[in-house]
Amino acid sequence: MTQAAFFVLTALADQPRHGYGILREVEELSDGEVQMRVGTLYGVLDRLTADGLIVLDREEVQQGRLRRYYRLTDDGVRALDAEADRMAAGAGAAKKRIAEGRRAPAPTDVTPARPATGPGLAGGLA
Repeated sequence: MTQAAFFVLTALADQPRHGYGILREVEELSDGEVQMRVGTLYGVLDRLTADGLIVLDREEVQQGRLRRYYRLTDDGVRALDAEADRMAAGAGAAKKRIAEGRRAPAPTDVTPARPATGPGLAGGLA
């Protein structure tokens, strides 16, 4: 799952939202790290709809413009939950490995690598 798809699904986890609302929510959820363009958002929405992870919830006209609201499907909730678990497991593994690396003693019996030498005077290797 792409980062954009993950954040779009997360933005829709609590309630249906329209495109601009999704963009704002994604930016807030990612602390400004993910800033999608409108074209990118609608590409993600089309893909998530085709995959059955979201559906069109309703359409409203606001100030003469049509707003489409999207919501998660049950499959979307399961996919988001599974991706969140996968990401948490990966983050946990990284944290564990970092902690283990910091506790490990520095190697003291490492012999420095021999510098590469060229051919000796007789044309052989020294």
